[in-house]
Amino acid sequence: MATSLADVRGALTMISRVPFNAEAPPAALAGEVTPTPLHYVRSNFPFPAHDGTVTIGGAVSNPMTLTLDELRLLPALERTVTLECAGNGRLAQTPLPAGEPWGRYAVSTARWRGAPLHQVLRRAAPSPDGLEVTFEGADHGRYARHEDISFVRSLPLSLASDPASDILIAYEMNSEPLNREHGAPFRLIVPGWYGMASVKWLKRIDVISGRYEGEFQTNHYVYHHADHSSEPVTLMHVRARITDPAPGSAISAGTYRVRGKAWSGAGPVTSVGVSITGGGEWQAAELEPPSGPHHWQDWSFEWRSATVGRHTLRARATDAAGHTQPEAPPWNRLGYGNNAVELQYVDVY
Repeated sequence: MATSLADVRGALTMISRVPFNAEAPPAALAGEVTPTPLHYVRSNFPFPAHDGTVTIGGAVSNPMTLTLDELRLLPALERTVTLECAGNGRLAQTPLPAGEPWGRYAVSTARWRGAPLHQVLRRAAPSPDGLEVTFEGADHGRYARHEDISFVRSLPLSLASDPASDILIAYEMNSEPLNREHGAPFRLIVPGWYGMASVKWLKRIDVISGRYEGEFQTNHYVYHHADHSSEPVTLMHVRARITDPAPGSAISAGTYRVRGKAWSGAGPVTSVGVSITGGGEWQAAELEPPSGPHHWQDWSFEWRSATVGRHTLRARATDAAGHTQPEAPPWNRLGYGNNAVELQYVDVY
């Protein structure tokens, strides 16, 4: 049974009511998969109406319009995918960047089932000069200097048409029909990329022969650095999160098993280190191997010297591409991609 908006608002931490944006509760990171009512929600506009179809056109030989039932007739693929909002951790940056005031919990993991995008594109037969694919959601409204604009993102055609990318036109989430908050009747799921690429309420797909330069591709979801350079937001940065003990909690002295999650869009996490004091050495945690290519990994660390008093805890991850979390937030004007090492404390009694 699909969750209602009232259920979701009761379970999540509200960031804004309209458009509806909410963080997952800390407990949502405990399991391998986040229950749908606890999965974070990101919206740029109010929830839209949708006519139940997606049109594939542009530079293709076989334009088409597909219904949900027709998408379900295609061979289905299910993938467990960690999605993180590009603005996750924005509140930890100084000076405070522009954008939604996301704390630390705009990240979740769900099982998504749908039609592989590469199969849909193969049926549409992109032209030889196709370069990118744009994805338009049904959501729209006033944004920045625009009186009315739809949410549109693009991906390279080479990525969108690659079977190994596992990109889905998803219509199920955690074995249930996709609900309104998460993009019903279908949405894009782009594993490894920050959540802005996974366009919700998908209504149109177009193959284009040039570079797409829309608002949400070149003005927003771009790293605008302090030195005036810029680069697009793409893959999720490597990150580790302590899930137990909770920040500010009190625990008894003795041995304590610290637990957490780690993830990266650039490949599996290969190591996690834990530091018990602010400037202390990094000690290796026990990292569970990935149980799939696109979702977070569990790690744990046996803390043997939990003496009475206040202690700081930090965790730092490194991925297969050699990326390691920085000590300080990498500031940019719109506050994207903050994967700095997080600090929390516990009181031991």
